[in-house]
This record gives sequence, structure tokens and C-alpha cells, in this order.
Amino acid sequence: MAGSSSCMNQTGKTGPVEAVLRFPSAVQRDARITKWFAEPDYELRRMAEPWWERMRACGADVREVLHDNYPTACVEDAPFAYVRAFSAHANVGFFYGAFLGDRAGILEGSGRRMRHVKLRWGSG
Repeated sequence: MAGSSSCMNQTGKTGPVEAVLRFPSAVQRDARITKWFAEPDYELRRMAEPWWERMRACGADVREVLHDNYPTACVEDAPFAYVRAFSAHANVGFFYGAFLGDRAGILEGSGRRMRHVKLRWGSG
């Protein structure tokens, strides 16, 4: 096909290059994310906040966006991680987590790309 390209994927096989998800609305600091963490009655959001701050500190090119109502960290406009809060746990997720080494076996998920770690009170 004209204009297509290929590269080696995680299995070592050559295949078509997939488009990278992009969020052009990502900014250096999104005020909606500050409000998201500050909402009352969401203690599990506060559990995820230190992980979010680590994502923010990954480099000068890190941007952020509130995507699907969850903080999402990007390298420029390409997402790499997110945090979510549920009623019993919080997630720290990675958009391309399936490609990360996970010797400890802590990443969860079975999709083609995304993986997450569940955070719960009292676990560690």
C-alpha cells in the first residue's frame, strides 16, 4: 500500500505501524486536574496524587489533559500514563504498559497495549 510503513513490533515480527493516540489539547498544567484531586469525598484520588506528581516530573515535555474525566500525562501530546479512582481502589495506568518489563508481575490488564497497577489502602 502506498504511503504505509512497517516496523518491528513487541513480538519481533514486522507489521504495519499503528497510529499513535494523541491529545492535542494537552497543556503544561490543566487546572481541571487540580480540581479533580481536590474534590471532597474522593480519598482514593488522594492516594493516586503522589503517583500523578511523579508523572508530572518526568520531563520538561510532559503535558496533561483531563481525558474521559481522568488525569492523563502525555509526552507533548502523546499519552503515556493516567490515574483513576474507583470506590475500592485507584489505578495508575500506562497507555503502552503491555510493552513494559514486569518482572514483579504487578501490571494488570489483558488488552493489546494498556496495563495498570491497582492501589488499595493497607496493601503494599
